[in-house]
Amino acid sequence: MNIYDFKVKDINDQDVSLASYNNKVLLIVNTASKCGFTPQFEGLETLYKKYQEKGFEVLGFPCNQFAKQDPGSNQEIASFCTMNYGVTFPMFAKVDVNGKDTAPLYKFLKNEKKGLLGSNIKWNFTKFLIDKEGNVVAKFAPTKTPEEIEKDIEALL
Repeated sequence: MNIYDFKVKDINDQDVSLASYNNKVLLIVNTASKCGFTPQFEGLETLYKKYQEKGFEVLGFPCNQFAKQDPGSNQEIASFCTMNYGVTFPMFAKVDVNGKDTAPLYKFLKNEKKGLLGSNIKWNFTKFLIDKEGNVVAKFAPTKTPEEIEKDIEALL
């Protein structure tokens, strides 16, 4: 099993097969609109624009599980990301990343790369780096900025 076996809902509630990202390097991020790390949207967008033509995609998954920092609807989140950070990378429907309602994709990601505190996601803007074959190669803490992981992305491209 790899990342391409999953189907998810995009921000407009349309089904998306992650197989459509086959042979691309992916950075999957659980996002939030009202978090101290929210300015990372800017760095994520910069990386996306810089490397998209080389086969890189950022996939944003809003999550309201950490201090209720993304309470809006999917449409409100999409509007916020576009208006405040010029986000053009794909955003998906809000998901749970921990607990009994964890999205299947996040169950898989967490199982593939456990952190120091086990498999749970600690906070918003945890990042998973996926290689072109759909393998989870790294997990980055929320404090690791997009700029700090650019070399990891370049190495996979």
